[in-house]
Amino acid sequence: MRLLLRLDPLPTDFESDTVELFGFQWVTETALVDSSDLLFGLLRQKISTLESLCQPLSFDFGQVSNIHTEADDIRNQCVRFLHYVRVFIYRFMDPPKQLDDISLHPYEELEAQLPSKIVEELQCLDLYIGHLQELPSCVLGSFTIQPSGKVLPASWHLLHLHLDIHWSILEILHILGDKMQGQIVYAHQFINLIGENLTNVSLLESHCENLICDLIGLAANRYTKVRPSEALNNHPYPCVCIKEMWVLIIQFLDHRSKGSSSECFWNILNKLLRSLLQETNSSEAHHICRVVQCKDTLGFSWWLISHLSSLYNFDRNGSQEEQTQVVSNWKFVEELLKKSSKPQNCLQEDQLRMHLHCCLSLCDIWEPHLPAVTILWEYYSKNLNSSFNISWLGVKSLASVSKTPYSMLEVVKCCCADEQTADLYKSDNSYLIFLRIMARLMKKARDSSGTHPWKQIKGRIYSKFHQKKMQELTEVGLQNFFTLFLLLATVAETEDVASRVSDLLHFLVPSHISTAQRNLVWRGNFAFLLVYVEKNLDISALVEKLAHGFRETAKEFLVSKSDYGQRNTLWTLLSTYVDGVQEVFETSPQLQLSEEKLLNDGFSMMLPACRESELSSVLNFLQTAVSRLRTINSRAAQGHWNAGSHLQPLTVMKERHLAVANALWRNFFPFLKSLRLSETPPFQLADTAAAYTLLALDMPSSAPSELQPQPVLSMMQLFGWDDMITPQFVSRYLSHLMPNRDLIEALSAIGYSSYQALTLRSWIRCVLQMFIDQPVGAIRTNSEQTSAPLEQLSEMTRLAFKLPEVENIFIKGQVEPKSYKQDPKGALLQFIKAAGVTYSGMQTLADKSSMVSKCLEYIGDILKYVKPYLTKKGPVEGLQLTYRTIGYLVRHWALILATSKAQQLLFRIIDCLLLPHALFQQDKGLPSALLSAIKESLQLFLQGLSVISCQSQSQGAYMKQQLKTIIQQYFGRFLPSAPSVSQTGNHPLVFAVCRDSQSPHIVHLRRTLMQVLSENYLQFKGPSPPPRLASMLSFILDVFQRSRIVDAGDVENLLPSVLKCLIFVNESQVRKFSTDILQHMVETYHRTTERDPALPMMTILRKFIEENSLIYDHQIYSILETLSILDQHLVINLIPTVTQSLKDSEHKRGLGRNASSREAYRRLLCQLGEHGQAELQNLDN
Repeated sequence: MRLLLRLDPLPTDFESDTVELFGFQWVTETALVDSSDLLFGLLRQKISTLESLCQPLSFDFGQVSNIHTEADDIRNQCVRFLHYVRVFIYRFMDPPKQLDDISLHPYEELEAQLPSKIVEELQCLDLYIGHLQELPSCVLGSFTIQPSGKVLPASWHLLHLHLDIHWSILEILHILGDKMQGQIVYAHQFINLIGENLTNVSLLESHCENLICDLIGLAANRYTKVRPSEALNNHPYPCVCIKEMWVLIIQFLDHRSKGSSSECFWNILNKLLRSLLQETNSSEAHHICRVVQCKDTLGFSWWLISHLSSLYNFDRNGSQEEQTQVVSNWKFVEELLKKSSKPQNCLQEDQLRMHLHCCLSLCDIWEPHLPAVTILWEYYSKNLNSSFNISWLGVKSLASVSKTPYSMLEVVKCCCADEQTADLYKSDNSYLIFLRIMARLMKKARDSSGTHPWKQIKGRIYSKFHQKKMQELTEVGLQNFFTLFLLLATVAETEDVASRVSDLLHFLVPSHISTAQRNLVWRGNFAFLLVYVEKNLDISALVEKLAHGFRETAKEFLVSKSDYGQRNTLWTLLSTYVDGVQEVFETSPQLQLSEEKLLNDGFSMMLPACRESELSSVLNFLQTAVSRLRTINSRAAQGHWNAGSHLQPLTVMKERHLAVANALWRNFFPFLKSLRLSETPPFQLADTAAAYTLLALDMPSSAPSELQPQPVLSMMQLFGWDDMITPQFVSRYLSHLMPNRDLIEALSAIGYSSYQALTLRSWIRCVLQMFIDQPVGAIRTNSEQTSAPLEQLSEMTRLAFKLPEVENIFIKGQVEPKSYKQDPKGALLQFIKAAGVTYSGMQTLADKSSMVSKCLEYIGDILKYVKPYLTKKGPVEGLQLTYRTIGYLVRHWALILATSKAQQLLFRIIDCLLLPHALFQQDKGLPSALLSAIKESLQLFLQGLSVISCQSQSQGAYMKQQLKTIIQQYFGRFLPSAPSVSQTGNHPLVFAVCRDSQSPHIVHLRRTLMQVLSENYLQFKGPSPPPRLASMLSFILDVFQRSRIVDAGDVENLLPSVLKCLIFVNESQVRKFSTDILQHMVETYHRTTERDPALPMMTILRKFIEENSLIYDHQIYSILETLSILDQHLVINLIPTVTQSLKDSEHKRGLGRNASSREAYRRLLCQLGEHGQAELQNLDN
């Protein structure tokens, strides 16, 4: 602004001798003197013309462009004239002179009267255009039109011409005053006509005041549409021009106030707003009360000042400067604060929030002013129990008591933050905004003056709290109390504030306050602990009273187990303490501030009385505490420090960490140890035990004496390798520890090589007992099979396969392990197979002996692991898993079990799983679920036992007998009553003897099977056949068909019985099966035997013919006819035996020749070729 610097307003304009104004040429240096009346009259005429263009009576859209052009030209002419007036006064008006009595030239007289004339003309012009508020609504509505368009309505030009004129009047009067060198200019003609004084100064002041009133009125119109929640986001400027006008007025008035006695901008605005706040309707009221129509004048005043204060950031050129020293208006704001906090005004919470939000915005840009805090504190100290809610905001407005110490402190940190949230009106109540104001002003005062402002307001705050006041506080009041003092502890003297709070809380007698209030007091104390931790202050002074209260509450909790109402009340307090301690541990950067004093013996009293859900929360805390201690201790040992942290010497820090560790062991571990053998331990117990194991690894000296001298090993034996602990616990516990390389290295370093075998044994037990908790008869769904315990066991399986010994077994056995994400049951079978392959590939006796010992160590007392399944006869999945796994063990570890070291285990397997006592008790028998499991895995047992019976030298005979017994007991149990391909084909003995049928142990098994069948299932009692004969023959035929092998043992054991079936049984199925078996014996035996096939079969057939020809000669001839088709040579060799038997039978009868028998024999001989014909001739002779 050039006028403030007393520079030429327009140095490059009006340089020629003449000037064009309103379409006429005028002499530049004399026009205003000679024709001031005419020129100002033309100005008013142009304004009138522009006003007429705004009339909508005969509006034609086709004339819009022309109207815009004409209106723009009129405005430019008017503005040019006003520019000319300013330039003329600056350049051509002489300073006032002392006039002599001599006569003056007429022009000189006019020139001398010009200042007075200008004042009069400006007064007339001001009266002519009137107030901005008085403009028609169609003109004022042009504020919403953006000037970006090329064509604008005449109303827009008229509105902005009024703004130009109002500002030009101020500029002209200011330049005139400067030119007159402080001499007051009187409007003589006006005084003579009206009788009132009018000077350039009075006109400037009145016009400026009127203009500010108009601008306030425009702002009030916008305020009526502003919501309290959006007050700071909605400015009071209907357009940019109004904002610029405010900036110009501020710069103009503040500049004038520096060099004269005129008032500054804030004083004028304050005077107008005070008049507006008086709300009087008397005739003596200021005219602003008539101009401004606003119901909420107090809120409007806050809103207007908060926005206008930011305009001080603009300089004289209109550029924004953030670092500019802003002139404050605290004096008037104090008045507003008193009105806002005055109880008689009965302000609603939504209004109070808006007022304080505006005040907070002023605190950001003005210098600190602590009296504002004391004014507000007077109000809020009397209303601490208020919730400061806004009903229409719903749930968001409800006063919420902080649930944790950390959340309580977070509220305070938000109040201390320099940045404001965008939704502060809804997120913070008025009390929190007041605390923001306090924090902002105290921080700014501290930074600006160098001395802490705390001492200035300390007494005012402390004096409001006394015994009666503290006892009157409700839960919400206590929340507000803690929020206040936490903020003071954050920005002021922490220890002094904490000490004062401790003294004040003594006034609260626990028996006289509610549980919720006691809970809040504990959370508040922990919030102060967090402040101490953040400021690296030792917490021992604060902890003493809090820890004592916890100990007493825990003792009461222990003795009130049966009183559920009382224990629930006490648990609310105890859980607050546990959560608070956890937050302290999570926040403390180095655990060097006496945190161990929080872990007293109250925990050892509380834990035994905890229910499952309560215990889970404590165990979660314990895991956090131990993990935090391990992390910090490790970082300290490695020398990794946080930059800028206040660290104690390493030795002192180690002592502090050791103290924390000792407290953790002393107050928690005995209870954890007592829980390990629980039938249903909480799943977090495994996590916590693993954390303690790693703590023993990191800080072995902290472990109790009962775990020394090797605390890690003792912990592993207690929680990981003990067979009495539930498998779910063990799998979760070991899954935490198995990936830890430091733990593995530590176990290796102390020379304990069995840790891998013990860990693997635990894994095997966990897999075998994965169904141990399932009720017998329960049906498992897919979702249950993929539950968390199974996922945990799968993870343990993955880790077990990475153990060095396991990897070595797979490498030596040249077995490629499957994916680590496989089913644990399949993984166990895969491991058993790999171990068996590895053993079979060993050459030296020492290696084999070592492998046997290691394998037996791996499986441990495996029958003990599965005993619960056998005892309960279920569940089905458990029985199936048991028999399949141990069947796999017998099959693939047959060579291992054949050794003397494993002999005892083998005998127990046979006695417990295959030949239990119930098997031989006719009145009991075996349950269907058990039989089903045996059926699925019997082939594995038989194949393995066959290998053992062939390999074992000392127990070979015994094992062969046991093998026969097993076959004898289960063959009939799994044999269907009637022959069926689907049922006999699924008989476990079929699979046992038909898979890898050429191997020696399968051959041995098959011979044993056929021997058992011959001796126990195919014995005829005279001509009476055995039961289920057709099914047995169907089974034998199925074996022959699948294996395609018939050896001498099959013939020797089965042929006599098959021949009897053809003689004694007329059932079609039996005869068909017998014939098919006979055919397989002849064809397959002949094909697969190198020696003369007739020798064994001839012997059996001769004996059969000799024994049965007397009675069953016709059946024998029929059998021989069938045989002649299959093997004629075999029957030819039998001719002498048949002929002799025929003659012997005739002799025994004593009736001479038997014609029917001879006829049947002749038919047989006719089919035997030359040998038959020769025998026919001999027979007839």
